[in-house]
Amino acid sequence: MGAILVVEDEMDVRELVNLHLRRAGHRVTAVSSVEEARGALAAGQFDLACVDWMLPGASGVEFAREVRKHPERRDLGIVMLTAKSEPEDIIAGLEAGADDYLTKPFEPAILVARVDAVLRRVRSAPSVANANPKDVGAASTREVIRMGRLRMDPETYEVKCGDEPITLTPSEFKLLMALAKSKGRVLTRDALIAQVQGEGVSVVGRTVDTHVFGLRKKLGACAETIETVRGVGYRVKPDEVQA
Repeated sequence: MGAILVVEDEMDVRELVNLHLRRAGHRVTAVSSVEEARGALAAGQFDLACVDWMLPGASGVEFAREVRKHPERRDLGIVMLTAKSEPEDIIAGLEAGADDYLTKPFEPAILVARVDAVLRRVRSAPSVANANPKDVGAASTREVIRMGRLRMDPETYEVKCGDEPITLTPSEFKLLMALAKSKGRVLTRDALIAQVQGEGVSVVGRTVDTHVFGLRKKLGACAETIETVRGVGYRVKPDEVQA
């Protein structure tokens, strides 16, 4: 179970989310604006935030970007809850730093499952913010995964394209790691859903596509490392894989 921050200005929705997350055993703090959310984060520790997009003052997307830029909050899981359901909206939310994106109206059971899935991913990912500096300094002695110009350190959660650092969400890092470990083999959308969204969560293939789209944009000059196999899924280009 985790400490959840709910940021939702519609009282009915806020109370619904609060109720079902508490029933699932989570500790919930519910606020109605990004300003209140900032105060809550400053005052306490949270594992995950459920954030509406359209909020008074600053938007949920702005909040996600703020969190990802803050060194001590980069490990916070973020689930967007919004009525904005167009593909470009989903992509924008994921690019801003959301780990998952759920459109309204939603089934409460699906919300709880998505929250639990993101919590599992966040807790299983290495934490740079809480890492021992000596351990981080020793990264050069550990195995670093290389794919063309891309470099991934599974223990420090660091990704670089050449010398350029790349900041990924836990979901994006896990997706890239799954593709790296496949060593050029094609991973179907279903296989990637199991890796990224969590077992037992009902999602569609487009969810993976939006994650991959956002990941490629962040990879910049290294985006071509990930290859689409039409009608099947994705893989790292075989000639990019280095043992």
